[in-house]
Amino acid sequence: MQQQEFRFSTGVIAYPILFVLIIWIVFWFQVRVHYGIKSFGIYPRTLEGLRGIVFSPFIHADVTHLYHNTIPLFVLSVALFYFYRKISWKVILFGILLSGLITWVIGRPANHIGASGLIYVLVSFIFFKGVFAKHYRLIALSLLVIFLYGSMIWYVFPVKDNMSWEGHLGGLITGFLFALFFRKQIAKPEKYKWEQPDYNEEDDEFMKHFDENGNFIEFKKEDEMDTQEKLENSSPKITYIFKESKKD
Repeated sequence: MQQQEFRFSTGVIAYPILFVLIIWIVFWFQVRVHYGIKSFGIYPRTLEGLRGIVFSPFIHADVTHLYHNTIPLFVLSVALFYFYRKISWKVILFGILLSGLITWVIGRPANHIGASGLIYVLVSFIFFKGVFAKHYRLIALSLLVIFLYGSMIWYVFPVKDNMSWEGHLGGLITGFLFALFFRKQIAKPEKYKWEQPDYNEEDDEFMKHFDENGNFIEFKKEDEMDTQEKLENSSPKITYIFKESKKD
């Protein structure tokens, strides 16, 4: 892959907006129509709780919970779709499934809901992917993510009541595993012609404009000869006819 992968498209903004909009619509439906969908979260180690692996990222406890999740989700998903366009949907869809499954396995007996697990997937993936890629833009993105959301690392531990730290931990593990799995799918900086391994200086048209002392010449000798010939061939020929004047 070349640096062309880093280009803006409508989907970079449209997909994150659509994803966040769906979450807000689900919350509106939960509040206005059917509050019972709040129970569609992950119940660890129960057959019924498996449905929460798919539904839980779209369900939130209250407006504060929703607000705290949708803003970082939008920012991180925009970064994902811009820098990792070809694998972005794989990271999101499989990230939801795997992080949810880990939560279902290790979670406490409770109703685990919210998009925070996916957020941790994105934070973890973007950070470790940039480190593994060793690409200056991706490393800069990793540092920016750590600057913005580095404090979230504490919430993979049980430091706060009524918070699914298991979901956060599942997301962190999932993002790291995805960064390893997609490690070879990185955008490499575009190389100039003179950086290619098969580059031959003698065949370079630009380098032919320099003499053996490194002085730049506007035309090569053969070009000068060709130009002179073209000028001679293209010059108009003028024929003068002289007539003797008759004297009276």
